[in-house]
Amino acid sequence: MPNYFYTAKSLSGKTVTGKYIAQNTSELSHSLKDEGLILIRATLNDEKRAKWYNFSFSKGVSATEKIMMTRNLSVMVATGLPIVNSFDVLAAQAKNPKLKSALMAVKEKINKGDSLHSAMEKHPDVFSNFFLSMIQVGEESGTLEEVLKILALQIEKEHRLKSEVQGAMIYPAIVISLLLVVGIIIVLVVLPKLDQFFSSMNASIPFYTRALINFGKFSTKNWPVLIIIPAAFVFSIILSLKTKIGQWARDTLFLKVPLINALVKKNNCAILIRSLSSLLSSGVPMTKSLEVAIGTVNNYYFKRAIVDALEKIKKGQKLYESLIPYRDIFPFGAIEMLQVGEETGKTSTVLKTLADFYEDELIATTAKLSTAIEPILIIFLGAIVAFFAFSVIEPMYSSLQFIG
Repeated sequence: MPNYFYTAKSLSGKTVTGKYIAQNTSELSHSLKDEGLILIRATLNDEKRAKWYNFSFSKGVSATEKIMMTRNLSVMVATGLPIVNSFDVLAAQAKNPKLKSALMAVKEKINKGDSLHSAMEKHPDVFSNFFLSMIQVGEESGTLEEVLKILALQIEKEHRLKSEVQGAMIYPAIVISLLLVVGIIIVLVVLPKLDQFFSSMNASIPFYTRALINFGKFSTKNWPVLIIIPAAFVFSIILSLKTKIGQWARDTLFLKVPLINALVKKNNCAILIRSLSSLLSSGVPMTKSLEVAIGTVNNYYFKRAIVDALEKIKKGQKLYESLIPYRDIFPFGAIEMLQVGEETGKTSTVLKTLADFYEDELIATTAKLSTAIEPILIIFLGAIVAFFAFSVIEPMYSSLQFIG
């Protein structure tokens, strides 16, 4: 079981730190709550080692900060602490300036008589549409504590999925980056010096070695062009992906590529089903749940399926019936299980079970993909190294024959 280092506050305001073994932060939070403590921060040793690659250029609010904020708010609501005081404590705990500012602004709005939902609505960059819908349901039904627990679990699950997928891509990225660095050093530094030696010996130089040498000379003289063109290319791709056509092209490609298409289907399906399960279990109507769920998936085809299903449900169809035309983008068995849930009246329970299943499947598929990529990368790396080695050794051998 994971070993957490935690920071907590007692109801009297005293700060307490320590270590605790728990399955997850939810169990840790409940255990500390039984001891009269409110969890502020929990850190895994594994997270410290992983932080070197878990970075972002945007100064937003991380998933970890949102999870801790949501869990702490749930505990404070459960203990009966006034909501204004709760946001005072949350703002004091927050280290992220953006989150701290949003929490203080929410507190001020509540002080003026606004509801929690309407106060949070002013900060869409911190609180998503899904988050706001859940909070609104919790306020209207008087189940805010339970809704906050569901929200924290939802964010934690999504964060775990993203971390697993990103983690699987680290090794290939490192190998390819090192390969590029080695190739640049050989082309720009090693081969130009050897070229002088080969020319003085009148050695026979193979065409691929000559091509590398010429490319090195060209790169040395025109290095600004070689930087500007790739940078412009990457920038144009990023811009195109922000357009509807670019997103459609990306999503179409991802659903056609073997191995990757399984990841895309399971990832979007897990997020969609988890969101629907959380919303329905909180009492949100099916139509409203689907409207909110549209914003939780990134794939164009999944969004189109939800929009079409929403229109059909408004006309009286069931969810599983409306998704049958999109069977090809959902993993095998998803629509059949959804049919069972709707016919037995246990849709939210079945969806939760399905979400757990596809999340585990996604993690397993990611691990398999990572394992499959490693030998392919090793073979590719060996081929490139062999190419550079032959490009250097063959002319040198020719030069030695000339000397002999």
